Amino acid sequence: MNEKRLLVIDDERDIGEFIRTVAEEMGYAVTVTSSAEAFQKAYKSFCPTHIMLDIVMPDIDGIELLRYLAASGCQAKVLVMSGYSEKYLDSAQKLSDAYGLRNIDRLTKPIRLAKLREVLGS
Repeated sequence: MNEKRLLVIDDERDIGEFIRTVAEEMGYAVTVTSSAEAFQKAYKSFCPTHIMLDIVMPDIDGIELLRYLAASGCQAKVLVMSGYSEKYLDSAQKLSDAYGLRNIDRLTKPIRLAKLREVLGS
C-alpha cells in the first residue's frame, strides 16, 4: 500500500493541528512544523507525498520554501495556503510553475473542511 505522508508548515499552531486531525482521519501520516528549519529537516527525513505550506509567515515566506522544494527536486503535491489576498496564492502558483513544480493546488484561509478533504483526497 502506498502510504500518504503530509508535511505541514504554518505559524498558526491551531491551523496545523486542524489539518493534522482531518488528514489523519483520511489515512495520512502527518508531520506539522512551524519553522523553516524544522520543515526542511522533516522534508528530508519524512519524504512527504503531500505538502501544505503557508505563504505568509514571520521567519520565512512560502515563496522561499517553494524555491527550496524545487531545488530539492520535490515530487510531492504542494498545497499553498494564505489568509491574505488571493494575489499571494496567484503569485505562488505562477512562481511554482516557473520553478518547475507542477503539482500545485491552493487553499484560502479560513480553511473549509470540505475543501481540505477535497484537496487531500485528489
